[in-house]
Amino acid sequence: MASGGSYGSDDPSIKPGLIDRLRSAFLKPVEPGAVEEAPVTPRSVEELEEDIRVADDTERLLGLVAAPMAAALGILIINLLISHDPGPYLKGGLVNPQHVSVSLYHSLTLVLLGLAILMLVMGWLRKRLFLGIVMSLYGLAVFNLHYWGFGIPFILGGAWLLVRAYRAQRELRVATGDLPSRRAGGGPAVARPKANKRYTPPT
Repeated sequence: MASGGSYGSDDPSIKPGLIDRLRSAFLKPVEPGAVEEAPVTPRSVEELEEDIRVADDTERLLGLVAAPMAAALGILIINLLISHDPGPYLKGGLVNPQHVSVSLYHSLTLVLLGLAILMLVMGWLRKRLFLGIVMSLYGLAVFNLHYWGFGIPFILGGAWLLVRAYRAQRELRVATGDLPSRRAGGGPAVARPKANKRYTPPT
């Protein structure tokens, strides 16, 4: 008695069942040898230098989008801090140590807006490294103001840009020979020991 499934059968007289037809329609098995891996060609030194000097479109878009959000969040955070700031004096007439001057909040506003403008400029000029530094500084500033939910995305975005900048620098150093590359098996290349130049007289 023939089995209910005839998936993959070479006999044209045997009609596939419903489950086999659905399976072949949705899964679409790949024929052996149809997929070939594209050879990975290392980039030249000029391409690596251009990659380090200029950020790509995704990194630039990140800076251009994050800059106006940073400006709006800076104004919002400072307004919230001013509205929740306690009065300058306590009920007994003593000075309230938790009170912060409004002029200090205004200075913080200028600092946050300055970082947002720098973020916009670095994104516009495609400066990956400086954009990552500015985004991280903005995130740390907001984080220190105890608005962690607003600061963490900027810290993560800046860290992502800094990691990409570091990897690009490392790849360039490997290409120019300043840094030993890794072996094909994944392990680090072991440098050969240098010859001992000390002269040992014969016995």
